[in-house]
Amino acid sequence: MSSVSNLEQLHLWGNDNLNGNIPESICNVSNLKTIALGANSFSGHIPNCFGNLKFLENLLLWKNNLTTPTSNGQWSFFPSLLNCTSLRVIDLSVNPLDGVLPTSISNLSASLGNFSVGECNIGGTIPREIGGLNGVYFLQLNSNNFIGSVPATIARLENLQSLSLGGNKLQGPILHHLCGLKSLYDLSLDVNEFDEPLPACLSDLTSLRKLSLSDNKFHSPIPASFWSLEDILEVDLSSNYFNGSLPSDIGNLKVITRLDLSRNLLSSDIPRALGSLSGLQLMSLSHNRLQGPIPDSLRDLMSLTSLDLSDNNLSGVIPKSLEKLGHLEYFNVSSNRLEGEIPSGGSFTNFTDQPFLNNYALCGSPRFRVSPCVHQHHKKTLLHALRYVLPIFASIIIVAALIIVCIQLKKKKKSTKSAIVEDPIPLKEWKRISYDQLSKGTDGFSEANILGSGSFGTVYSGTLSDGTQVAQHQKKISDRRCRRLIRLVAGLEMSSALSKVVLLACTRCSRFHLRFRFVF
Repeated sequence: MSSVSNLEQLHLWGNDNLNGNIPESICNVSNLKTIALGANSFSGHIPNCFGNLKFLENLLLWKNNLTTPTSNGQWSFFPSLLNCTSLRVIDLSVNPLDGVLPTSISNLSASLGNFSVGECNIGGTIPREIGGLNGVYFLQLNSNNFIGSVPATIARLENLQSLSLGGNKLQGPILHHLCGLKSLYDLSLDVNEFDEPLPACLSDLTSLRKLSLSDNKFHSPIPASFWSLEDILEVDLSSNYFNGSLPSDIGNLKVITRLDLSRNLLSSDIPRALGSLSGLQLMSLSHNRLQGPIPDSLRDLMSLTSLDLSDNNLSGVIPKSLEKLGHLEYFNVSSNRLEGEIPSGGSFTNFTDQPFLNNYALCGSPRFRVSPCVHQHHKKTLLHALRYVLPIFASIIIVAALIIVCIQLKKKKKSTKSAIVEDPIPLKEWKRISYDQLSKGTDGFSEANILGSGSFGTVYSGTLSDGTQVAQHQKKISDRRCRRLIRLVAGLEMSSALSKVVLLACTRCSRFHLRFRFVF
């Protein structure tokens, strides 16, 4: 390596055949500015001589199998890096370095902008001296074994654009410390033990484009101010304890492409405003307590490739309009209370039965392993028939019932009238009586035999030759019945021989009940 002392750039990354130790002679190439040996199979210790490279700017040793001797957990190569005053990038990620993060980290080059030691099996706590990296804009400490809380000094990193602390065992408050980092673009705190409420001040991070807080213990409702981050592109709040509702303000996230709120305690309806997120590609609201229908407005998410609404309390039907989502590759509404027909057109032609399992009463194509929807069609037809035919049928029944009642009343009235005029003497006992017999029986219609007189004529009583009385006192009757009897007899067509025999007058009606035997 000494023969190429004027070499400034060494790029040997991405070669699986490069293995063994990194030679110490590399430190003799004094003009080196970039050492890029990432994604190889180098092993052994990281050389302790990098301090000899005064112009070194980029040290890229990521994704190898490099280690370092440690004393009290301190990295042996690290002090030499403090002499590299031009360092801009240190990327040692994905190497089994072990040990702890040196407290001397604050003495690294003031020009350092990228410090990445993710997946290096580092333990202990994050030293408070990390706040001294004033120029750092990319800080990657993810997938290690850090414990304890994140020091408040991290708030001093005013140039920080990307902070990755995911995959550790960190806890305690952090978000309030970060609200002042106005340049923060990417924040990843996933897979830790953070348990604070989500602060309203996150809305101050107007440069934020990616936020991942998944797999923590964050709780409380999502503050309303959060939905004012209208330039954010990706949000992952999954696997926490966020509760409360999803407001219509969620529609303010106009350019968002990924939204994952799964595995929380959200309990509202799905807001229709989600349909205005036209750039959304992935949305997961699964494993919550969401209820109500799937809004038809989701048909407007034309860029959507993945939609997961499983394990909620959603009811109603799957909107057929979702067939319009031409880019949909993943769809899941299992374990809800959905019913009705499963759409079968568009992207739904590619889905199996799995996305629709454990629902209330879904039906559709046999390939979804659900019942056919024929009975649903009949049920709908029956409902329409009942809606329009039942009132007509009921009206007919009511009219028929009224007619029957009227007929019965008329029959009863006629029966009552018949009872009034019915002769209690059987027809076989009636006798034929001549005018002479009536004349003799009444002593020639003597005035002594007059029972009464009225507008219909005079009524006589008499006894026939066989002792039969033509008229006799029977019993008292009411004036009303008497008047009925008068009207009935007045309507008869009697012979002239009987013109003098009429019903008694109303003035005597209440005293007598007469029976007549007339022969015409």
